Amino acid sequence: MFCEKAMELVRELHRAPEGQLPAFNEDGIRQVLEEMKALYEQNQSDVNEAKSGGRGDLIPTIKFRHCSLLRNRRCTLAYLYDRLLRIRALRWEYGSVLPNTLRFHMSAEEMEWFNHYKKTLATYMRSLGGDEGLDITQDMKPPKSLYIEVRCLKDYGEFEVDDGTSVLLKKNSQHFLPRWKCEQLIRQGVLEHVLS
Repeated sequence: MFCEKAMELVRELHRAPEGQLPAFNEDGIRQVLEEMKALYEQNQSDVNEAKSGGRGDLIPTIKFRHCSLLRNRRCTLAYLYDRLLRIRALRWEYGSVLPNTLRFHMSAEEMEWFNHYKKTLATYMRSLGGDEGLDITQDMKPPKSLYIEVRCLKDYGEFEVDDGTSVLLKKNSQHFLPRWKCEQLIRQGVLEHVLS
């Protein structure tokens, strides 16, 4: 059937939970592009035949194939755009370093786009707030307090706080740290917020 493979790409993303990135369906994209190429070639031959032979009965078929081409294009672009939106959201959620499980689900072009987006965002953040810049990825939700209690989930090593003191982050140790300093580590899974 026409456009079935393209619709399956869209359904695949729709089934994936929000905030998760399913594996890139390179085979599905290739099949849609092959279908589009075949439809285009059939249309070209029918258009030439309609022009040279005066066959007006081919025009509805040509229009139908053209609409199928447009629908395949829309579905493919929707699939790719939704994946880019999810990848952009992952940058805000996980920071500049993605876990390997997420990287495995991305195509080489998507990794290239992620790296470019990461660099562009870093350049923008350095341009804000004077010499040090401003990290706009911190405090995604307004904080209730400036300091929070955190538990270390894995060995991390030395962690320097603003006042110059160093804290040794070892597995299962608990600390009372500034929220903005440890929020990135919470997102990376190094620390967890201990709720009293």
